[in-house]
Amino acid sequence: MGNIGRSKRLPFGTFAGRVAEFKGAGIMATNVKLSDELVKAASRIAAIEHRSIPKQIEFYFKIAAIAEANPDLSFTLIKEILKSDAEGTIGHYQFG
Repeated sequence: MGNIGRSKRLPFGTFAGRVAEFKGAGIMATNVKLSDELVKAASRIAAIEHRSIPKQIEFYFKIAAIAEANPDLSFTLIKEILKSDAEGTIGHYQFG
């Protein structure tokens, strides 16, 4: 599987810090080198989920960070939490 799984574990700080970063605080663009296998897998899933490849990788990073901080949460529950959080930033539909 290429370079997947060979990287060192990185300290990401507190869960509250991760959430703040997910919401856009302190995020900056950085070029990274990824294995071809990872990019191909992300590309297939991104097409199905209607996301760009970088957004798909970012989405899975968010899930992994939340899962690591909350090992009792299921993958499905984490996805639903991220969906509801995104809906909160978009706003509610106004009738009329």
